[in-house]
Amino acid sequence: RYPQQNKGTYIQVPLVSELESGKWGAKITQNENNSVSLTILSAPNCIVGKFRMYVAVLTPYGILRTKRNPDTDTYIIFNPWCAEDAVFLDDERERQEYVLNDLGMIFYGDPDNIRTRSWNYGQFEEGVLDACLYLMDQAKLDLSGRGNPVKISRVGSAVINSQDDQGVLVGSWSNVYDYGVAPSAWTGSVDILLDYYSSKEPVRYGQCWVFAGVFNTFLRCIGIPARVITNYSSAHDNDANLQLDVFLDEESKVDNKLTKDSIWNYHCWNEAWMARPDLPVGFGGWQAVDSTPQENSDGMYRCGPASVQAIKHGHVCFQFDSPFIFAEVNSDVVYSNVMTNGKKEVKYIDKTHIGKLILTKALGTDEKMDVTETYKFKEGTEEERLALDTALMYGVKKVAQDVLPSAEVDMDFQVEDSTIGSDFKVNITFRNNTQNRYTVKSYLSGNIVFYTGVSKTEFKNHSFDVTLEPAKTQTTEVLIKASEYMSRLLEQASLHFFVTARVNETQKILAKQKSAALKIPQVLLKVPGEKVVGKEMTVIVEFTNPLNRELTDVLVRLDGPGLLRPTSKKFRNLSKNSTLTWEEKCIPKRAGLRKLIASLNCDAIRHVYGELDIDIQSAA
Repeated sequence: RYPQQNKGTYIQVPLVSELESGKWGAKITQNENNSVSLTILSAPNCIVGKFRMYVAVLTPYGILRTKRNPDTDTYIIFNPWCAEDAVFLDDERERQEYVLNDLGMIFYGDPDNIRTRSWNYGQFEEGVLDACLYLMDQAKLDLSGRGNPVKISRVGSAVINSQDDQGVLVGSWSNVYDYGVAPSAWTGSVDILLDYYSSKEPVRYGQCWVFAGVFNTFLRCIGIPARVITNYSSAHDNDANLQLDVFLDEESKVDNKLTKDSIWNYHCWNEAWMARPDLPVGFGGWQAVDSTPQENSDGMYRCGPASVQAIKHGHVCFQFDSPFIFAEVNSDVVYSNVMTNGKKEVKYIDKTHIGKLILTKALGTDEKMDVTETYKFKEGTEEERLALDTALMYGVKKVAQDVLPSAEVDMDFQVEDSTIGSDFKVNITFRNNTQNRYTVKSYLSGNIVFYTGVSKTEFKNHSFDVTLEPAKTQTTEVLIKASEYMSRLLEQASLHFFVTARVNETQKILAKQKSAALKIPQVLLKVPGEKVVGKEMTVIVEFTNPLNRELTDVLVRLDGPGLLRPTSKKFRNLSKNSTLTWEEKCIPKRAGLRKLIASLNCDAIRHVYGELDIDIQSAA
């Protein structure tokens, strides 16, 4: 409202004979009759936003200025192609992926069973840029700070969630989504951002991948290179002490009342690419930012930007929120026995469970790219120990002393890959590394869990004894029946297994835990006939009910950037083994490879997706 030169909100563009890199300037390129053409160069540190543009002409009768005209309003955004810009990225393939790609792939599930879902970022869709600029107003980011990607990504991580500032998305992890859209139903960011921009009210509901998808749209839309990261077995450590405590009772069974720390099956956050002039040299580049409301940072629910390089080397003294992210990828799982007198004794420490695998989408394809080694050194190396010591020196707490692992007997288990609604086996393998004979008392606990690792109910508990002959391996099978888990299943079909065992002769404890995501059937998409720009095309959506029960209030969503606006349809019921079919017409606007994305949701089954790559031909 009150533009000022010193705040960068009022810019006089000087007429120059030669444009000078790093400075505002306008150069005449053509001067014919009563028409003048100019090339304008903007300064790389200019603030980002929407500017009103006027032309002032000096005449013998004084200065004439053009009238206010919304058609000449000009948007200025960050420029990763410009070497002087704070977000400069020098690899063209990376710029194509992390700035210009409006479609992404988000990974979920568990490390042994990686699931994928496409996400429509839609940063070039009509209205999205205005919505993203509005977010900076909503976050009350001072105008002079809007040329600084560090500030923008920090306030962005707060305003994407609604926790304390009426931001974009309301988080819900309760499995109840009345008066809103279930997180698993969204297929992209466009609907969410446009809904928020028009209503000025938080949109219901999001979970971590939805927060990360929308935040990615915001960053790419204003020109900051960004990508979505998935961390498998992510520690949510409330007191940042680098350990997640699992308490066992005197029979070595997990005590759910005392065990409070949670391990998320996976957690999604973002990385944004920028220089960090506020940190020592070498800590620019990818910065972790997280808009899922988990922990309070300086009075608001936000996280980052934290230098990924600093996290890897344990330099958690550098702002912002590095200790929290360091703990998410580096914590130990500490198993302790709790005696009836309340005394706790550490029995076993699992150093490899947390931050097991960290993924993002690969450049130019829908494949996965492993970025684990950008966050941490290989387990057990000298560098890894040094990074941990550095983090401890900078104040990260570590409570439990190391316990030597049991060398006599090893234990591991595998969960069979299985589709929702079918029986499967858990195979537990013990290996005796000595010439002694041992007897082992073992216990398996199966729980239905939210993907955040919070247990809802135990559906299976099974005790068994194993006799181990010298230098031999023995495997025990435990059958899990569909009837045991189906009636209580939560939306991501996530099961979590604890196996604990005590070697009677040595009293050593063995413990392992794993999550297993059951396979969920897919939505089928078909596009018969020709696929040409400007010609009507039919999209057919099909889904067959795999469950042994009727599905009610089934919501199907369809999305396809450049093909159709996100649309949805509700089916009242779908009896068992029957198929729903939905036909939707659309007219493709852009030629080239495009993607259709569908999701299906109802109370009984969620996270049902389908996608189809189609090649749109140019009109003849």
